[in-house]
Amino acid sequence: MAKGLFVVGFETEEVEAILAKAKEMLTEGKTLMSWGEGGSSASKQFAMPVVEVLAECAYALPILDPETYSKKRRVGATRIISIEK
Repeated sequence: MAKGLFVVGFETEEVEAILAKAKEMLTEGKTLMSWGEGGSSASKQFAMPVVEVLAECAYALPILDPETYSKKRRVGATRIISIEK
């Protein structure tokens, strides 16, 4: 469940950039960063799992930019009238 980590102190553009990077990592199947130098190698796990990043972005964007990201609500009414024969 999202905690609102990207709501305070983040601009919409920053959250969109984070979302784009998380999507890229998810589609590439990346969860670890690995690198090597001079015969040695290392791995580092990201601070937040990609799924959590996506949830936080989904939570933050409608708050930061409701005009673009809020769900549109439909309002309608139905009235049924009985017709006597």
